[in-house]
Formats: sequence, C-alpha cells, structure tokens
Amino acid sequence: MKQKLDYIKTIDWHNHLKYTIQEDFGSGKGSGDHSSNACFGLNEKGTAKLRSKENGIIAGMELLPSIFNLFDKEIAWEKIKCDGDNVENNEIILSAYGPIKSLLGVERIMLNYIQRLSGIATLTNLMSKKLEGTNCKLLDTRKTTPGWRYLEKYAVRVGGGHNHRMGLYDYIMLKDNHIDYCGSIKKAVSQTKDYLDRHQLTREIEVEVRNLKEVKEAMDEKYINRIMLDNFSVEMCSSAVELINGEKEIEISGGIDISNIRKYALSGIDFISSGSLTHSAKNLDLNFKADI
Repeated sequence: MKQKLDYIKTIDWHNHLKYTIQEDFGSGKGSGDHSSNACFGLNEKGTAKLRSKENGIIAGMELLPSIFNLFDKEIAWEKIKCDGDNVENNEIILSAYGPIKSLLGVERIMLNYIQRLSGIATLTNLMSKKLEGTNCKLLDTRKTTPGWRYLEKYAVRVGGGHNHRMGLYDYIMLKDNHIDYCGSIKKAVSQTKDYLDRHQLTREIEVEVRNLKEVKEAMDEKYINRIMLDNFSVEMCSSAVELINGEKEIEISGGIDISNIRKYALSGIDFISSGSLTHSAKNLDLNFKADI
C-alpha cells in the first residue's frame, strides 16, 4: 500500500528544505556553488540518472517534486521507481534533465534525503519480514534525527513497519524514570489519570516494566492499556505473556535485533519497538551521475 507523506505540504517542511539548501550554498556575499559556476554557463544543459549501488527498498521519492521545484523549476525529471519499490544493484531509479549547474547543485541534497530514508526503509523491511506468520507488529521509537522525525517515521512505514507515538504529546508512556521519581507504578498511573481528567485529555497509557514483579503491579492498574517489557529475555517474555494472559497489550523493547526478533515475536507479544530502525540504519548506497 502506498504511504502518504503529508508533511511535505507543511510550512515546516518548506522551511526545513530551504535551510538544507542554504546549508550547502551559504547565504549573502560569497554564497553559491563556485565549483559548478566556474565550469558551466546558465544555458548548458544535461541529463543525469539516479542509480542504486546495492539492493534495497526505496523511500523519499515523494520529496522530489518539492526539492526540484524549490531548487530550480527548469529541472525536468521522470521517476522510474516509487517509494516502497525494491531496487537491485545498478537499477535506474530516476532520470533528470536540466541546467547542468542545477543538477550538480541539487545532487547531494537529493541523495542525502533518498539515501537516508531508503536505508531506514530497507532495514525495517528486513526486520518486518522476520515477523511474517506472527501477530506481532514492528514499531519505531522517538530515537530519530532531530528535525527529521516525520521523514524517518515515514520511511519506517514504507519499509513495512508501524509508527509508535510521534512525540511526547500524543501518547502517555510512563518509563522507569517516571516510576522511580513517583515512587511506584500505582502512584504514577494514579497521578496520570488525575492529570488527564483535569485537562480533559484522552490518551492511552503505557507503562514500562523491568521485571515480573512490576508486570504484576501493572496488571493491578485498570487504566493501563499496554505494558512494555524492557530488556526481557525470551524466557522472561514468555512468562510475562502468561501472566498478562491477553488482558493488556504487550510490547517489548531493548536488546532486540534481526538475529533474535522472531524468537520474541513467537512468544506471543503484540509489538516489538526498535530504536535501531532509525538510529542505526545504514544509508542505502545510491549515485547520481551524468548520462553522457
């Protein structure tokens, strides 16, 4: 299913992109792409092709209209691949035609977005495939690059994963520090429920637990929607699933990678959240070369 990236319609994205271009070209006196200005005139035009240099999943193509249009409306381009498509080594992803100076100027800006997001989509896809045949969903986290959260969480969806909360504002997660500062799970949940009622807010409540004793404490709190098992072994996870017995959603996070993710999914949990999808994904290797 094609994923939507509504973020590209916002002023935040427009400003983000303007800053990205300024970051490369500078501003004021002395700004510009002096390498290309020295070599080419305004009327010299050419063609360049975006190619993959390894296998993976493409993400970020939805950004291209705004990138090209803001940079130079004279750039004409054709997408060969779309977000979510598989690519193999040396496959053509996109062909572009326009002023050579503009093609060279936009090259790194475009590649930085497409390579980063495609790397996230590729890793997410690899991990999601490990969950096939189970009822477990793969979630991302807030461990994203500052200013890139909407983009990186979009790439997770393109790769077949699911978004957890977007930020601190749309979901209640009581983690170990909340509980330790409050003194107990019971007090943290009670204060949270009072706060939501006072401010007429509706938010689901998730509580992080560190051991089976805390699982039992969380089970006594009716307002908890989901219990997150933090750094549980597969064996502890199975024990927690038996204790919870379907009464609350179960998520696990911590110490999970592509080598053990299926073992955890088969224990009967509902969600696996992994910060590695965004903080440890390797950029997909792509290039944008002159087509001579």
